[in-house]
Amino acid sequence: MATETKTPNVGKGPTLVPRAGNGPTPKVDVKIAAIAWLVAAIFYFFQYVLRSAPSVMLPQMSSAFGVSAVGMAGIIGLFYYGYSPFSLVAGAGMDWLGPRKVVPIGAAIAGIGALLFATGGGTTGSIGRLLQGVGGVFAPVGAIYIACEYFPPSKAATLVGATQMFGMAGGAAGQFIVGPWIAKGLAWNTFWTGLGIAVLILAALLFVLLPKTRPIEKPSTESGIVQSFYLVFKNPQSILCGLIAGLLFIPTTIFDMIWGVRYLQEAHAFDYASAVIRTSMVPLGWIIGCPLLGFLSDRLGRRKPVIIAAAAVLLVCLARILFGSSDGFPPYVLGLVAGIASGAAMLPYTVIKEANPPQLGGIATGVVNFLNFTFSALLGPVFGWVLNRLSGGADVMQHQHYQIAFAPLLLGVAIAITLTFFLRETGRAARPKLSV
Repeated sequence: MATETKTPNVGKGPTLVPRAGNGPTPKVDVKIAAIAWLVAAIFYFFQYVLRSAPSVMLPQMSSAFGVSAVGMAGIIGLFYYGYSPFSLVAGAGMDWLGPRKVVPIGAAIAGIGALLFATGGGTTGSIGRLLQGVGGVFAPVGAIYIACEYFPPSKAATLVGATQMFGMAGGAAGQFIVGPWIAKGLAWNTFWTGLGIAVLILAALLFVLLPKTRPIEKPSTESGIVQSFYLVFKNPQSILCGLIAGLLFIPTTIFDMIWGVRYLQEAHAFDYASAVIRTSMVPLGWIIGCPLLGFLSDRLGRRKPVIIAAAAVLLVCLARILFGSSDGFPPYVLGLVAGIASGAAMLPYTVIKEANPPQLGGIATGVVNFLNFTFSALLGPVFGWVLNRLSGGADVMQHQHYQIAFAPLLLGVAIAITLTFFLRETGRAARPKLSV
């Protein structure tokens, strides 16, 4: 929870004080906390535009970079090689320095990465894509940190879901809005140059608008930081949260956001515009599902039943998308429902913070983000390699190639459901009631 302090020693401007546990907390300055969360969530919106836009311009970028579609998918996947490990850096930065000192730097790095990517050079563009991930990870870690540290625990899952709603709104915009722009002739590198400039401007606004924070007293030595990471990593619940989130995220990060448009064009003969709209239904579903499932979890006071039920729906939708006909349901329904259901991947972000010491909230978020997107970083190239092998390197792949390559996604979701049964329930309804 948060309060505004007016102690002259802190410096000018509003200052937020994180809550230091689950006990009684002082009155919340909701306005300051809401502004802090909102500006970080807007950064998350732009980060997801960076992440999802390549799927609607894969042929143009393949030509500019001089590589095949599979090779271009590998370059796009470099985002996660920066995103995953720097989740840990971002988490530690939140706990020890506060969002205002690290989130604007992350946005500046992401903006520079977009400008480098726009050059279309093999090495420069690859470095740029990597930097987009390095800087972009400070968006969700910062926004989730603010949501969980400066608001009551009873609203945690709702606000984490709302945070992801902003991100997936950017994911939908990166496909639904950018796709028609590219179809109308907008040069891919012009788009990336403009986006890079916009993110750099946002970095300056983040520095101005994010309030100063007074973090809870923590050890400042390197050994203290290492010990904090050790405490979170040695907790089996942390590992379970990362595995569950990662397995539920892959259908979006790899299947939809990299291969979705090509899959619909090549496997189901959709035209480009229709394929873009259909793939954008998944992030649109996230916009609905993340806050909805978070709110439902908070109202029930339980996390596990919501994760299991939503993951089961996702499993059915994926099976239908891969192995069913394209006309069995009304247009856009399967993608939308799959997106809503996969919003359950954000609930482990709440669970890991509730399952670890409250003063390590930033590190806990960084750890679950690291474990989550390590899946995408490692498996993205694997799916591309399998597709290339199955098709014999052909420029156009067949439906069965996609079915065989992405069938393991079904197993992954099933494993996530199984692992959730081993997760300790951390929701309000499962906590012991304190007598007074």
